[in-house]
Amino acid sequence: MHKIYLDKGEFNLNYQIPQIILSSLISGILNAIIKFLSLSEKKIISFKQIKESKIIDIKLKEVINILKIKFILFFIISFIFLLSFWFYITCFCGIYINTQIHLIKDTIISFSLSFLYPFAIYLLPAIFRLSSLKTKCWKKECLYKFSKILEML
Repeated sequence: MHKIYLDKGEFNLNYQIPQIILSSLISGILNAIIKFLSLSEKKIISFKQIKESKIIDIKLKEVINILKIKFILFFIISFIFLLSFWFYITCFCGIYINTQIHLIKDTIISFSLSFLYPFAIYLLPAIFRLSSLKTKCWKKECLYKFSKILEML
């Protein structure tokens, strides 16, 4: 707020970039938590691979209980996040009326960045993997391993 006051209300992108990157990182962490709670294909795939009929009933109850707990936690945590974000933004915009334009600009830039960085994250390993499939020499294995390393990051 003080920086906006010193800049006489003008939008200073150089000052906002670290805050935008930090908010993108925080939203990425929150997104990972939400994905962990909402995605359940690993449990279902592990259940489908069971061959013994004696274990199927036990595993079915276990998987259903785990999925129920994960989904309940997902909805509770998502609802708490939404309420707290809504309350914070409402209070912020109610108190600092002149900074609403800055908040909207920061939100649009952060939202755009959150759409763009997955392209870089997923496109770079794909490029190395594709080039490893096209080459016919020893570089093939190195490029493929490097793409696996990039995928983990």
